[in-house]
Amino acid sequence: MSVKSKWTDLQPRILSAVVMLLVGGGAIWAGGLAFHLLVSVVAGLMVWELARMLGPKETGSPIWLGLLGGAVTFGVVFLPPDARLPVLIAPIIVGLSSFKQGRLIWSAYMALILLACYSALALRGGAGLFWIGWLAAVVVMSDVAGYFAGRLLGGPKFWPKVSPKKTWSGTVAGWIGAAFVGYWFFENSRADESLILISVITAFAAQMGDIAESAIKRKYGVKDSSNLIPGHGGFLDRFDGFLGALLLVLIAGQFLAFLPEVR
Repeated sequence: MSVKSKWTDLQPRILSAVVMLLVGGGAIWAGGLAFHLLVSVVAGLMVWELARMLGPKETGSPIWLGLLGGAVTFGVVFLPPDARLPVLIAPIIVGLSSFKQGRLIWSAYMALILLACYSALALRGGAGLFWIGWLAAVVVMSDVAGYFAGRLLGGPKFWPKVSPKKTWSGTVAGWIGAAFVGYWFFENSRADESLILISVITAFAAQMGDIAESAIKRKYGVKDSSNLIPGHGGFLDRFDGFLGALLLVLIAGQFLAFLPEVR
């Protein structure tokens, strides 16, 4: 691969990233309805992309499934806690009849999307700006560090059968970048030093989210989940790492004090 071809997607990636940073950062900062709406719209678009990739029986199915996913994401936080999980599961069951094959993938990845988006709303609404900002910084830094290290250093592939472009150099660089983010948040808050290790674990979860989506695209012969974001592909391509990280935070938060207390 020539040097020029290696970086052909850099300019559109940067421009798209700036737009996403402004929109996403503004919604995270504002919280409330702005963040709630943004997460719901992104959830609906990711569900639409997933349904398209799996080859539904009817061409209109991805649209109504995406609308359903977005609506459930928006409404679930207003329900009593005991009713939330059944409501999040309902769109998965409803969508099963839309596919002749790939039902297991639909069920697993649809659950990932909805639970992760619920986690984002719960994290911003319950834990506040600090923790959602930390998680976003960890995922973005690990992705950026991995992208540049992988392109510049190359080397052995991390999991060539599933994600041919992901290298060990990029993976480790992502962990290092996440550790720096954790250290910065530790130094500038009252969180304890365990946040550095937690940041690395969260970066690994984000990388697993990326690999899971890569496996689906490879199975169905799809390069990108869509072309909605120039230089990045689709919303699943861009936010797959967030899905893995958010699911980790949601599950770990149910069983142990995963995030250090910030006083």
